[in-house]
Amino acid sequence: QVQLVESGGGLVQAGGSLRLSCAASRSIFNFGAMGWYRQAPGKQRELVANIMSAGSTNYADSVKGRFTISRSDAKNTVYLQMNSLKPEDTAAYYCNAATILRGYWGQGTQVTVSS
Repeated sequence: QVQLVESGGGLVQAGGSLRLSCAASRSIFNFGAMGWYRQAPGKQRELVANIMSAGSTNYADSVKGRFTISRSDAKNTVYLQMNSLKPEDTAAYYCNAATILRGYWGQGTQVTVSS
C-alpha cells in the first residue's frame, strides 16, 4: 500500500506556470512507473506524463515541450512542471504509482487556467 498526496494546483492565467507535487507515504523506488493523469469534466482520464524507474519519460502530445515530469527518490516525490499553460489544460490532475500488479491513485488536485 502507498498513499499519494498531490499539491500545487490552483488558478493561473493562460501562459502561466504551476508545479505539481506528489508525495508518497513510502519509497517510490520500486514502482515501475510514476505518472500524472488528468480528467476534465465530461472527459475520460488521460495520461499526461510518466516516468519510469530507470528515468525514461513519456508525454502526451498535447503537453510535449511545455510540461516536464521528474522524480526524487530521496524525497519519495514526483513533480510535474507545467509551463505555458492553456485553458484546455484545465482539469483535475491525479498522481499514479504503478507496479506490474496494480496502480495507486492520489485524491487529485485541481488546475484551472483562465483565458
